[in-house]
Amino acid sequence: MKKHSSLYWICQISGWFSYGLTILFFASILDKELNPIFYPRLLLNLSLGILITHILRESMHRFSLRPPMPSNQWWKLVILLLVFSILNSFSSSYLADIFKLYEPGRNIPASRRFLFSLIFDTPIFLVWMSVYVLWHYIEFTNSEEIKKVKLETMIKDLELKTIKSQINPHFIFNALNSIRALVDENPERARQAITELSNILRSSIQVDKVEVTSLEKELDIVKDYLALEYIRFADRLKVVYEVDQKTLSNQIPPMMLQTLVENAIKHGLGKQPGDCTIKIISKLEQDKLVLMVQNTGLLQQKEKDGFGLQSTRERLNILYRGQALFEIFQCEPNQVTAKLVIPIS
Repeated sequence: MKKHSSLYWICQISGWFSYGLTILFFASILDKELNPIFYPRLLLNLSLGILITHILRESMHRFSLRPPMPSNQWWKLVILLLVFSILNSFSSSYLADIFKLYEPGRNIPASRRFLFSLIFDTPIFLVWMSVYVLWHYIEFTNSEEIKKVKLETMIKDLELKTIKSQINPHFIFNALNSIRALVDENPERARQAITELSNILRSSIQVDKVEVTSLEKELDIVKDYLALEYIRFADRLKVVYEVDQKTLSNQIPPMMLQTLVENAIKHGLGKQPGDCTIKIISKLEQDKLVLMVQNTGLLQQKEKDGFGLQSTRERLNILYRGQALFEIFQCEPNQVTAKLVIPIS
């Protein structure tokens, strides 16, 4: 508040001082020999200008006539402008009479001096009010933009944390179902599955602390997950990696690749008989990281709107502001591809 007050007085005094210098400059050009009363009259007008506009400012504050302001309130500004212009003209004429600040021998009636002052000074007050209102409008707009950005950031952080909290329980639920299916059939494999799940959970807890992680770390989590699923599906599951080594250091959202692989397992093995090949591909194309997860099977329309894929779209939109691409499509008669394109930061 104190900072704003100091800035106001700096602008107020410097603005009127600049106006006085302008008057002095043009007066010296038009009249080589200035009248002796010119300087005290100019000082009087500048002093009145500072005082009257300051009172005008306080009145604008009192009546809340600063942006943001309803459109039907602008007429009050016009009334204030007229009232304070009249007050300034009356004060200027009255004080000029008291201090004899008019040219000797020129008996100009006070009413005419008042009228002249009103005609010439009102535009100055209009400019002052316009600058003041414009200043507050810009200040209000900037503050609103800052608040909007902060609010959007808070919302995005909240959405991202909410989505993450949904993704991890979803994955754990599926993994525990896999282990439950093995407990009675093969206890040894069940114990091995628990070990694999422990490795995955340990990795996911560490990854969950950051917004992005390297593709290399994400692949480690995926390999743990696939090792767990391989115990369940055995020879039905085949995994192929086509990973460009140059892509391993690129950053991607944590657990995102694992979500796509999980979706491929679910629809490639979980809902269709026979074997399933999962192919994981990573490559660079035009300064963008391209990730693809392919699985044997047929794409159903309802699969496009599943929770895992929907959360993937939401996370990409939040993190990359619409610059990332995600799509899932039937690339061959018996092969589905989930494709992810991420800009390289």
